[in-house]
Amino acid sequence: MATTFVNGDYKMDYSNYGISSVKARELYASGKGNIQVDNTAKTTLDIIKENVFTYFNLIFFIMAVLLILSGAFNSLTFLPVIICNSLIGIFQEIKAKKVLDKLNVLNQSTAVVIRDGEEDIIPINKLVEGDYIILTSGSQICADAVVVEGEISVNEALLTGEADEINKVKDSELMSGSFVVSGKCIARLTRVGADSYISKLMLKAKNMSKALKSEMVKSIDYIVVAAGILIIPIGIALFCQSVFVQGNSFSESVPSVVAALIGMIPEGLYLLLSITLGLSTIRLAKQKVMLHDMRSIETLARVDTVCVDKTGTITDNSMLVAEAVLANNEEDNELFEATCRLLSEYLGCLPDDNITMHALEDYFGFTTSRSCVSFKPFSSRYKYSSVEFDDCRYVLGAPEFILGEKITDYQDTIDKYTQKGLRVLCFAEYDGDAEGVLDGKLSHPLFFITLQNPIRNAAFDTFKYFEKQGVDVKVISGDNPVTVSEVAKKAGIKNYDKYVDASTLNDNDIPLAVKEKTVFGRVSPEQKQKIVMALKKNGHTVAMTGDGVNDILAMKDADCSIAMASGSEAAVQAAQVVLLDSDFSHMPKIVAEGRRDINNIERTATLFLVKNIFSLLLAVFSIINVLIYPLQPSQITIVSLVNIGIPGFFLAMEPNNKRIDGHFLVKVLLKAMPAALTDFFAIAALVVFSNTFGVEQTDVSVAATFLLAIVGFIILTNISSPLNAYRLRVIFGCMIVFVLGAIFFNDLFSISYVSKPCIMLFVLFAIATEPFMRYLTKLFRFIELKFQIYFLKNY
Repeated sequence: MATTFVNGDYKMDYSNYGISSVKARELYASGKGNIQVDNTAKTTLDIIKENVFTYFNLIFFIMAVLLILSGAFNSLTFLPVIICNSLIGIFQEIKAKKVLDKLNVLNQSTAVVIRDGEEDIIPINKLVEGDYIILTSGSQICADAVVVEGEISVNEALLTGEADEINKVKDSELMSGSFVVSGKCIARLTRVGADSYISKLMLKAKNMSKALKSEMVKSIDYIVVAAGILIIPIGIALFCQSVFVQGNSFSESVPSVVAALIGMIPEGLYLLLSITLGLSTIRLAKQKVMLHDMRSIETLARVDTVCVDKTGTITDNSMLVAEAVLANNEEDNELFEATCRLLSEYLGCLPDDNITMHALEDYFGFTTSRSCVSFKPFSSRYKYSSVEFDDCRYVLGAPEFILGEKITDYQDTIDKYTQKGLRVLCFAEYDGDAEGVLDGKLSHPLFFITLQNPIRNAAFDTFKYFEKQGVDVKVISGDNPVTVSEVAKKAGIKNYDKYVDASTLNDNDIPLAVKEKTVFGRVSPEQKQKIVMALKKNGHTVAMTGDGVNDILAMKDADCSIAMASGSEAAVQAAQVVLLDSDFSHMPKIVAEGRRDINNIERTATLFLVKNIFSLLLAVFSIINVLIYPLQPSQITIVSLVNIGIPGFFLAMEPNNKRIDGHFLVKVLLKAMPAALTDFFAIAALVVFSNTFGVEQTDVSVAATFLLAIVGFIILTNISSPLNAYRLRVIFGCMIVFVLGAIFFNDLFSISYVSKPCIMLFVLFAIATEPFMRYLTKLFRFIELKFQIYFLKNY
């Protein structure tokens, strides 16, 4: 590849590479385009199908047909609610999809391609088979390719699980999905789109995506599946008992059976989940935050440890050379200028493309006038790069790795800069073989170069927020630990002075180090991964932020990964959350959004479970005691509306920053049990006493409806604690809706005037519900506390 000097700059000659734009359009039209396979994206049709053709909608449809056949048209009041549920779910998911699609377009991955003999930057899905692309450090390989010129080191860990850097030279094959660690090359695409290696893997994994569901989603799945299994045998048993044992007609039996089943179906839980997460996606999108994975909202809300890289997270992505000094501390202008020229020639031979290289090139310049015999791009594993000219070999990198034992002679100079939070590089002449770890005895230092990154403006407030929320921060960096500690101090990170040089740690030391240390310097990519794994093994929920290829392995193993959009393409593609403006100060907003979602869904799920557990218990009680289920479908509908539907929707909109702890399913079950048992015992006793005193079945069903509503408002008040003006308005508003519905739509909801004996029984049991539920609540809070202690000890 020839190089020419044009208009004061170096220009590559690509005349022997690439295809024409016309040829590319022909190949794309013939199906040879690099159309990406996405195993997670939903089409509009998928969203409609998922919200309409559900198991429970099928049950509701069958129940509606049975009610129509039985002539119980006033019992069809649940149908408008179900239709609205489906329509709202479709609308919200499509709205969220449009927002994400727009973000994906704005944040679409690009590639540097050679066409018509010129470099061009285009979206990766516009590439075609046979295209020539230029790969540099940080690039993710977007299609299978072969190297035609140059040399790179790639990491295939995301595909193979092996973290070793693999050197690729001319004619080496490149697998899509791997990423470039260092070097620069031109590669020709051989298999694109669905034919590429990564696409085939994604298609195989398409049916495995359910394994990635969060704890909350899996818990809701358990509830829904359990309800879906139980309603069939219970419905059949209730119907058979009513018709064949009690001798009731088809028309008399269907409404009571439908009422029991409606009460057992958590029809709004999925709707609540999709609406809440959809609205969160939209709100975060407005904050320049893109989610690759919806479960990351919940995971971030549960995070108790955040691992951050120094560069690009605590500091911004710009880097400047602060100072360059001769290693011998002499004021020799000629030697200084000669060393600067030598370093410029050194930089001109390296293909590295990163912010450190750009800072050095801006300060020293670079020239390609001197040819080199060989070069070794910078490696985060070895912490240096090297170039061999005809007469000598030179190295540039971390002083500790280049100078070895000689570092003691220069420690004072190095410490003077690291204690100011500056990063120090050493440029040295090397007499040995620069393969693997350098032998410092053979290095002759020429230059010490100091670099600085400005601290992000909002870093201090962000880390103070995490401290207040009880979230630990671990700073993991490849830089000198003293430098990183000083930067952490300026950013306001707690325990910044507890630092360690990770190059001195072996694998057995890491579990103890993560408990005692806050700052880790000189960390290799593999060690970053092991630090994250050790934290998780200690029971922590870990978020990992990063912007470079050396962060990717750790990001993949973290519970939640966050990338800066200004970082490497490979890191952005590997992350679950992308900060589009690379502003780490968005993190508190993301955590707050996740906490709002989980706390509010947990609260509303508790309301659903009260109805589901009560209906199940009452249905079993009716079967065992050969009784007609005492409630009608329309009565269940109005109670569900004012105790669950309306308050659940409005309370889910409220900010809720309460810290997440415990297990979702255990918590909602234990919180729902007091109200569910109160409902069951109160109505079961009401039915028994009413039968004893000869109260009419219609009177019993009305009294049971009011008892359900009273207990519902008690549990609604309990889970809304501490009460504020907004929550009180919601609760009192729902009470007013219930009263108005009972008065003005009494026929629609099967509410009629009842006899005096029934009123007396109702008042008696209504008074008993409050103390009964209060003591049950105390009991289950005690049980919940025991569960928490158990899980803390064992998990």
